[in-house]
Amino acid sequence: MKTVPQVTAQQAQAAVNLFISDYVGDRFTADQAQLSVTGEVWQVPIILAYPMIGSLGQVGFVLVSTSSEAIISHTPFDEIKQVGLKLYEVNRDAIQTHFS
Repeated sequence: MKTVPQVTAQQAQAAVNLFISDYVGDRFTADQAQLSVTGEVWQVPIILAYPMIGSLGQVGFVLVSTSSEAIISHTPFDEIKQVGLKLYEVNRDAIQTHFS
């Protein structure tokens, strides 16, 4: 039986943004949360994004409890940073041109 989440999608996204800012740094942000099939967790993608450019792509995810905003699990920080660096390298020219 599915239960109604006590934590909204926006609250889960906000919790992930705080988590990201504490442990990963800027340019990474939470994308829109999706409720899992079981309804027990929010699946929140982490994306690499730049102002005026937008999202460069997904670099990981965080699972957030639907009952308490607790972080259940996440992509390892090193992996998030490595994928982010690869996305940056692919888009380096557009990023540098935009901010020059």
